[in-house]
Amino acid sequence: MNFSLRFGVPFFLAASAALAPWARAQSGTFPVAIEVQANATGPTVQPIWRFFGCDEPNYATLPSGRKLIGELGELRPKEVYFRTHNLLTSGDGTPALKWGSTNAYTEDAAGQPVYNWTILDGIFDTYLAAGVKPYVEIGFMPEALSIRPEPYQHHWKPGDPYSNIVTGWAYPPKDYAKWGELVYQWTKHCVERYGRPEVESWYWEVWNEANGSYWKGPPADFARLHDYAVAGVRRALPTARVGGADSAGAGGAFTKGFIEHCLRGTNYATGQVGTPLDFISFHAKGSPRFVDGHVRMGLAHQLHDFDAGFGIVASDPETKHTPIVVGESDPDGCAACTGAQLGYRNTSLYASYTAEAVTRAYELADRHGVNLLGTLTWAFEFEDHPYFAGYRVLGTNGLDLPVLNVFRMFSRLDGRRLAAHSSEARDLDEIMKNGVQEAPDVSVLASRAAHKISVMVWHYHDDDVAGETAAVTLDLTGLPAGTHRLRVTHFAVDEQHSNAFTAWKAMGSPPQPNPAQYAQLEAAGQLGRVAETARSIDVTAGKTAVNFALPRQGVALLEFEEIPAGATP
Repeated sequence: MNFSLRFGVPFFLAASAALAPWARAQSGTFPVAIEVQANATGPTVQPIWRFFGCDEPNYATLPSGRKLIGELGELRPKEVYFRTHNLLTSGDGTPALKWGSTNAYTEDAAGQPVYNWTILDGIFDTYLAAGVKPYVEIGFMPEALSIRPEPYQHHWKPGDPYSNIVTGWAYPPKDYAKWGELVYQWTKHCVERYGRPEVESWYWEVWNEANGSYWKGPPADFARLHDYAVAGVRRALPTARVGGADSAGAGGAFTKGFIEHCLRGTNYATGQVGTPLDFISFHAKGSPRFVDGHVRMGLAHQLHDFDAGFGIVASDPETKHTPIVVGESDPDGCAACTGAQLGYRNTSLYASYTAEAVTRAYELADRHGVNLLGTLTWAFEFEDHPYFAGYRVLGTNGLDLPVLNVFRMFSRLDGRRLAAHSSEARDLDEIMKNGVQEAPDVSVLASRAAHKISVMVWHYHDDDVAGETAAVTLDLTGLPAGTHRLRVTHFAVDEQHSNAFTAWKAMGSPPQPNPAQYAQLEAAGQLGRVAETARSIDVTAGKTAVNFALPRQGVALLEFEEIPAGATP
């Protein structure tokens, strides 16, 4: 088997939990047939999943935050990006829910700027030491520059009205020249500290959801804010990658107006035509509800955001191929909120939803013919909050949630897409119309790299209720002549695998796990194999097959590697 041939990654199919043979579907199961064609390669797999972010910048420099940043960096060293709000917000750097600060800008008694990069440097140093790069969000407004500075810091907590977070940081600057100079000085400092080649690899965008509550000014003032900031970045680093506008949802008329301004409008800062636009960003969110005593996810809502945003970008020939980053891409709209409708977050439902949403984003991008660079997961961690408190996070007090293991699975997909088919995959248009509320979606994404075929399968349903297990037969066809044996490694994320939450509940949900319990939970949070060792399978005439069971809301990754003749399986 010559794996020097470039493999590829497919789209959708079905899959798994335990690599154990069976003959017929048993009670409580239903059959799923998946075929992956190893000789039918498509485009290169784009690692669109490698973008992350959060509201609170200061958590990254605390112990659990540093640990989690390190784990993100391990997914794809020096290719993972992190975006956060509040990088220019005034304050002493103490984190809080939906809050953060760096005190980068103050003014002296004469009204002259005073720049302080200490806290910002600590944040970016933490990222870069872990192999993570900044996706720099230029915001929010420093207290000394805000046209309405009081009140400034909010004290929001779950259950409070969301609008309570909107205080002095959300207003336009009293002096746009000072705002532009602040961004110039910051960019210049980054180039001096980290080097031009490093900073050239970052992304820079202005503000967040200026078409929503995060901006207390008209669109024209946001365009002015954006132009002065981008001019500052480009004055310090003419080759910097700049874009935006990270709108709430696809943005509709707002996003169209932003693109039109960048392409053909008069630049408020330079007086010239246009503003550089190296990438376009908008947001896509699901809409879960609590119905009939359980959570029902709103996948269709997020897919419509993808579809609308891609459609806007594709509608103008000048932006058709401009890279797109979906700057927040999540099952719901508030990471720090809690509630019955958000009860999916600690469970494998969050994991299977993420597998579904990321791969459907690939499909929609292909449909529109756009250049999808990233889908950014807006989830991190909240230091020193109760274990498994119900926030939308990747980790809790240093313990990884099941969803993080789906990103570990994605990180193992490489090379080119492979053609794949599942007998129980739902049609994209059907899902966009009705969600996944009838039959579950058992789908697949496959890839082929130099020495490995990877097949990722998930069993998703919008409703967080018990359901039958998928009894999967995975047929791998089109293997090169001369291939006789493959080593198969099977990873799983479900209620029983790669799931610290299940392990914590089995302990009696200790509010403060003791050291032995913590070590057990830490191990349970890692991506685990279904069997401790890989197994070998025979190949006949370029074909082979494996059978496995995949529970509802489970995700499986099967890796196939050639065993050379004479080698020990």
